[in-house]
Amino acid sequence: MHLTDEEKRMRDGVEGDAVAVAMDLLIRYGDALQAERLVATRNVAGTMTQPSPAKAKLVAEGGWAKAFAVMNLDSDRELEIPSMRVPTCQLQHGFGADAEGLTRYPADSIRLQEDAESYFTERGVRVLGTCTPYQVGNLPVLGEHCAWMESSAVVYANSVLGARTNCEGAASTGAASLTGRIPYWGNHLPANRLATHLVRAETPVEGFREWGLLGYFVGELVQEARPAVVGSLAPASDADLKHFGAATATSGGVELYHLPGVTPEAPTLEAAFGRSRIPEAVTYGSRERRATYETLNAQGESTEVDFVLLGCPHASLAQVQEIAGLLEGRRLADDVQLWIMLPRALAADALRQGWTRTITRAGGRVLTESCPAMSRAAPPGTRVMATDSAKQAHYLPAILGIEAWFGTTWECVDAAVTGRWRGELT
Repeated sequence: MHLTDEEKRMRDGVEGDAVAVAMDLLIRYGDALQAERLVATRNVAGTMTQPSPAKAKLVAEGGWAKAFAVMNLDSDRELEIPSMRVPTCQLQHGFGADAEGLTRYPADSIRLQEDAESYFTERGVRVLGTCTPYQVGNLPVLGEHCAWMESSAVVYANSVLGARTNCEGAASTGAASLTGRIPYWGNHLPANRLATHLVRAETPVEGFREWGLLGYFVGELVQEARPAVVGSLAPASDADLKHFGAATATSGGVELYHLPGVTPEAPTLEAAFGRSRIPEAVTYGSRERRATYETLNAQGESTEVDFVLLGCPHASLAQVQEIAGLLEGRRLADDVQLWIMLPRALAADALRQGWTRTITRAGGRVLTESCPAMSRAAPPGTRVMATDSAKQAHYLPAILGIEAWFGTTWECVDAAVTGRWRGELT
């Protein structure tokens, strides 16, 4: 791998042992990927504070410096961890204090996480605590090279914002934070950003659920490839695009999609494919829509719902406003819990606008920082969940051993109020 003089100095320890270890990790990582060089980045989104039993053991043995060395730098050496070299943010992590007592999530993990936040913020990490850093201030620009974790954030950054990132891990983002470098491969290369598949929607796609259904279909179809999607598509909101991308990354491993005329690197269909031949389109019609809906609802049997989850990826303010409007003057059914997940930074605005008061008056909860998939915890005794998130409908039955229903936000709020699932595909 070609290294600049500055990168060689980092590798040789001129900037300290931790930076040298980080550079060594990136060189090994890049060599394995056959990357010819590294690329500079000033935007890292990773995870340092997420508590776990393994991390708790490392902290007990050698403090957060050891935990970072092992988990984020793949090193057993005793290292002094300096401030992050480039802007770095913490993505979503475990449940915070606002969820304490609501689940069987250990209180010790909440305390451990708070301790971690103190350590890492002193080293320059911004604890955004969300899977949607782009909603709360980390908004990379077109063409910017980033090092991000979290599949739904990566596909949004690449597709909607036109930034360039692969789906990184804890170790590569930790090393990128200390060096400002990441291997130049995958989605960083212009040639790897062109569409490979064409999907044509021949049934109308409008609204949050429909974008989720289409995304789930597209992800299952193309897996880790790059789709361009055209057809009967209504103008999408930021929440629609957030949901669409998360669904493609759930049923497949999509990291980049193009909506010609909408996403910035595909002003036209021809631009999406570059000089490559545009392939024959795969149809998304009424039959495919229904099959996708039935797949997502295949893990629901009982119509008696006891848990409703909204906000995956983390809700926007517009989504919270919509939910509050649907709950105005209503009350949750007995023994049903409703959780709305969003970034802590947006929770302040939701509170100021009165939406949180409306939701809590109805019996719901507005929670921040995490989600049941990340923390692997739901209200005790949960048997049947309803959600408007294709991602959570896909993952939570396996993670928590529960049934799940997928539908519109309205249908989910109706389930929270009535305790019954009455969703359907019209």
